[in-house]
Formats: sequence, C-alpha cells, structure tokens
Amino acid sequence: MGKMQLLGVAVVILAVYCVNAKIYFREEFLDGDEWRSRWVNSKHKSDYGEWKLTAGNFYGDAEKDKGLQTSQDARFYATSAHFEAFSNEGKPLVIQFTVKHEQKIDCGGGYVKVFPADLDQTDMHGDSSYYIMFGPDICGYSTKKVHVIFNYKGKNHLIKKEIKCKDDELTHLYTLILNPDQTYEVKIDNEKVESGTLEDDWDFLPPKKIKDPEAKKPEDWDDRPKIDDVDDKKPEDWDKPENIPDPDAKKPEDWEEDMDGEWEPPMIPNPEYKGEWKPKQIDNPNYKGVWVHPEIDNPEYSPDSNIYKFDNIGVLGLDLWQVKSGTIFDNFLICDDVKEAEAIGKETWGVTKEPEKKMKQEQDDAKRKEEEAKVKEQETNEEGEEEEEEEERHGMGSCAGETDHFTQIQVCVKVTPDATAARISQCGSSEGDVSVGRECFWSQLPGGFCESQGHGGNAAFLVYALRALRTTGGAVSSQTAGKQPSQVSSFTQTWRESDIKPKHENEITQK
Repeated sequence: MGKMQLLGVAVVILAVYCVNAKIYFREEFLDGDEWRSRWVNSKHKSDYGEWKLTAGNFYGDAEKDKGLQTSQDARFYATSAHFEAFSNEGKPLVIQFTVKHEQKIDCGGGYVKVFPADLDQTDMHGDSSYYIMFGPDICGYSTKKVHVIFNYKGKNHLIKKEIKCKDDELTHLYTLILNPDQTYEVKIDNEKVESGTLEDDWDFLPPKKIKDPEAKKPEDWDDRPKIDDVDDKKPEDWDKPENIPDPDAKKPEDWEEDMDGEWEPPMIPNPEYKGEWKPKQIDNPNYKGVWVHPEIDNPEYSPDSNIYKFDNIGVLGLDLWQVKSGTIFDNFLICDDVKEAEAIGKETWGVTKEPEKKMKQEQDDAKRKEEEAKVKEQETNEEGEEEEEEEERHGMGSCAGETDHFTQIQVCVKVTPDATAARISQCGSSEGDVSVGRECFWSQLPGGFCESQGHGGNAAFLVYALRALRTTGGAVSSQTAGKQPSQVSSFTQTWRESDIKPKHENEITQK
C-alpha cells in the first residue's frame, strides 16, 4: 500500500472518530460576559457568593484562561448551566474541567455536580438530588481528596478509596471516565491516578458472599500454634522478692524511736529478682490452623449491570462552600469519548500550563526580592537607630561634657500647664530657646525625642540630664506646671552613667 493510500485511510479513520465523538457540553468562557446568559445563579439563599470572570493573578493566556472565580470569603456558591438532555447508556461518560486555587485555599470545595435535566436551577442547593459529584475538596491538613460520588437508587455513595488531589496554586485538569462495562478511571492532568470497578470500590450492592450463619467452629478445634511445655518445672530458687531492705543503710544517729517510731531501712530493687515464671512454649501437636468461617451466596445480592447508567443528564452545576475565595473553574467538558477529552485537555490546559507556571514563578521571584529589600532596609534603619542611641549615651555634641565616670547633658524641658505633656529643646543654650524643641507625651519621653513641633508658649523650664530622663521615665513635677520661666530656676545636674533614678527631690514620677 502506498503512502497516499495510507494517508487516505488515516483521514477516513479520523473522520469516523470525529463523527462518533459526541460533545454534550463545553464551556471555556471565550465570549466575555455572554456566559451570564448560559449560567443560572440559584436564588435558594439570599447571600450566595458572587462569581466573576477572570484569568486570575497569573495565567498562561489572558483570554483563554478566563473562568468563573469565587470572589467573596466564607460564602456558599451555587450556579449551573443547562444543556440538551441525554443518557449515557451503552457508551462512556467523560466529565472534565480545570480548577485553580490561586488563593492558597484553606477550606473549600473545587468539585462539580451533574444533575438531571429537570433540575430547578433557580432553587439549586446543597440538598438538591444529583447524579454525580466529582472533583477536589480541601479543608485543613486532613482533607485533600478527590470526591467521586454516584447516586444509586436515591442514595449517594462515596468511593471507598482515597484519591489525593492537588493542593498548590496552579491550574489542574480533572477527568472522570465512566464506562458501560462498569469500570471507571480518574485522571489528574491527563495522568491516571485511580481506576477499578463500580462494584468493588463503592457499596452499591450487598456483598455477593456472606458468612454462613449456620456454621460454627467445632468445639475441639484447636487454633493455638504454641502451648506450655508440661514437663517444664519452675526452679526451686526462682521466687525472690522484687524489693529488699538496703543492707548498707544505717539508722541515723539522731533517730529517736519514741518520737520517730521504729526505724526501717529503705527498700531497693532485688538484684536476684527474676520476675514471673512462665513455662517454655512448644509446638502444639493438635494445632489445626486458623478456623475460617465458611461463606455462602448472599440471598439478598442481585447483580445490576446498569449501575453506571444515568438516563436524564442535563445540568452541570457548581454547588460549594469556600472559606477563602479565589478558585477559578474553567474548561468544562462532558462528552462520550476518552480520546476527544484528552485532546481537548491538551489544547486548553496543556497549552497554557507552562506559561502560567512561568508567570507564577516570575511573580514569586519579584515578591521574594521585594521582601528581601524591605528586610535589608529595616536592618539598615535599625543599625542607624542603634548608632544614634550610642551617640546619645556618650553625649550630645558641644553641649555634652564627658569624663571617664560622668556624663553631663543639658536639655530644656517645657511643661504644659496641665502637666500632661512636655516639650524638649535639643541642646538649648538658654531657658527660652525652644525653637528646635520636640513635643511629646510623658509615655514617649523615656524612648527619646519625639517629632519637632516648633511652637512656643508660656510655661516653666527645667534643665535635665538626658540620661536620667530616658532611662527612668522621670518627669517634671506638676508643681512647676503653668509657672512663668522667671519663677523657676534653671539648674544643671551631673549624673553617673550607672544611675537609674533622679537625685533631685523636685523630680518626681511621671504624671
């Protein structure tokens, strides 16, 4: 067969494949706000969270990655889209969508529900009957799983296996495949993570076998693999007390039996104590093994080859709760062909996943550098403050006189009439020199100068040692508040560096 013939056959096969594949529902939100005409928000509750269309803070393609995002914290969300009803009888059912928890989700659902076509969408809520619930669910550290729940004869059945979901901030593709032979497969990012049969992995039906209620273990059935050796005897010198009086203990010289009672030496562990004696074990010659309860066919079991089948599929819904909002849902697909779903996954999520990851990494790198710069700036500022404090401890320029043991610093303190605040002049040369003063409340004085205010007014002045003022929280006596400068004498006091309290009687604790 020539190359042209082979190519022709390939084209025919592809054409048949495309014709046979049936897409029942596909939503990628590529037409902007038109999505609102296709999706119906439930009115069952008045405080449902609002949805918004966005690609999020990072993405692979600004338009292709737009999806429905939860936008309000600690809310229930309920919206759904209707499509032409169908039955999956005799063919596969594939449900696929993408989820991005870009908010570092702490607790919230990321799953979808497939409903019967006759669902009242305006009244959809958590108790509305559904066919299938599928997708990730995260809450704290203990719950990070993929739900696969099927409704069978009016009851919801949870999968017995634990399927771990993705818990990072990137977009992930979730796919559920349900086959007419009653097998299933779960894929994440187009990779199989779980598979099996409906009967084995869900409790849809009673067990095929049950223990025979009439069967009993024979009374003479010996299931002991080991028994005591009847010929083994306990040695005559085996029994020794666990504790004995300390032979080295001596009665204290000041012990008085009339007052203290009869003296007894303290007890210590007996080095010859051997513990409880047990005869050695030997093989049981009558051992018959573990008795197995025989099983019989369960009379209540009835096979059902239609567990997989749902006759009136017609609505896809998002019905969930989120503590921290920000999840984006996109690329919804319901079809009957596994290969078609895989191909669509590749042309949507598959195309944008790497650019999205790159953009996220660039944002993380920029944020990390910004945080490092802030830390460095803070460290520089702290070093500068430490240097200033060191300078203050060793004097304030020309107005500080230093010796080996003494430090003399002059500062001007202006007290407000109500004695609630003070104004400090930095190295003032006279009582009235407050043009470079700084105004602060008493609670701020021990921490250093506060911001300069630069205004005057009638009040009293005192000259303080800065060290005492800062280290003790000392304050001007309320007796000087409101007096004119001429009524209060200035004075200069010398302080030892080790002093922690003012020495002048006129200086009292802060008001």
